[in-house]
Amino acid sequence: MNEITSLSPAELRRAADIQERIQSLQAQLGKLLGGAAPMAVAPAKHRMSAAGRARISAAARARWAKARGVGDGAAVARSKPKISAAGRARLSALAKARWQKARASGKGRL
Repeated sequence: MNEITSLSPAELRRAADIQERIQSLQAQLGKLLGGAAPMAVAPAKHRMSAAGRARISAAARARWAKARGVGDGAAVARSKPKISAAGRARLSALAKARWQKARASGKGRL
């Protein structure tokens, strides 16, 4: 959408004319309906009750506790994924080959 500062004077006059026509039509509609013309109504804001917010917070705390491994007071130790020495050596060799290829092509980074 164009900003008002980027519009030419002719475009500003046209916009003002359109706005006047809209207001005129709204006034005519108001007379036809026997009252003020309904303006654009903003959507109603959704309000959450304190009880609803508390339920959501409690559920979130339970999910976090479960993810951390703390459930029903008993701490569950989670094992850290491990990689074998052979796996580390294989990954190291792959990385060295990638860097060698990058340096050979004149790149300072991948």
